[in-house]
Amino acid sequence: MKKQNSIFSLVLIGIFVLYMIIPIIATYMFSIATKWDVSILPEGYTLDWYQTAFDHPYFSITLTNSFIVSFSAVLAGLFFIVPTTYWVHTRVPSAKPLLDLLMILPFGIPAVVLALALIRVYNFQPVARSPFLLISGCVIFSMPFMYRPVSNSLMAIDVHTLTESALNLGANTFQILVRVIAPNIMPGILSGALLVFATVFAEFTLANLITGASFKTFPLLLVEFTKRDGRVAAALSVISFTVAWIASLAILWVSGRGHKPTEEVVAAH
Repeated sequence: MKKQNSIFSLVLIGIFVLYMIIPIIATYMFSIATKWDVSILPEGYTLDWYQTAFDHPYFSITLTNSFIVSFSAVLAGLFFIVPTTYWVHTRVPSAKPLLDLLMILPFGIPAVVLALALIRVYNFQPVARSPFLLISGCVIFSMPFMYRPVSNSLMAIDVHTLTESALNLGANTFQILVRVIAPNIMPGILSGALLVFATVFAEFTLANLITGASFKTFPLLLVEFTKRDGRVAAALSVISFTVAWIASLAILWVSGRGHKPTEEVVAAH
């Protein structure tokens, strides 16, 4: 019976993996196909669509703009969410249910509604339809992705004992947060940063409605080519996937390097 259950689980996992990976493989193949409308495999292969994407005058501009918005949203999330979450967990735990509720709201507010609300409220210069307003909207939209990993990491450690010990040693609140708490919740911080980066980098609705062509991001260029040439759009999608994977690997690498000293300290103790 256990063997049958194990085989059944493996089959389900295999089906799920195929369901997730086949569209990605198909996108990669379509991005290098000269023609693909007769057989199950492309009739020829070429890198011309990538060359077309790279040669587009807005390619580097939109990619840079997306990086600016994504990294700005990550930094803003770290600056606002991490201290607030730590403060609620240690000083005002009664406010945690309210904070949990506030962090759920972005999931229930459509991006279209959020963008139109920001445009209507902040309709004065120099904020109106500016990159700053776009970044602010992305921070609001991505707050839950930063908050939940950080909150779970704080609940996994004895944050009160660490705080009291640091206070007894003469540390102030800033030193406690940066030098004591942050290293202990680094996996949660890195997970949140990765989720925020991936979410904001692929965000189309907010960028389209708030800044539009005045500050064009990478998803806008991708959608533009979707209407003109699907093969170039597939190449741009592959580039987007690759950027997200490189960012993920970089964060995992940093996380691995950050864990080594902790393991050495534990072994020494």
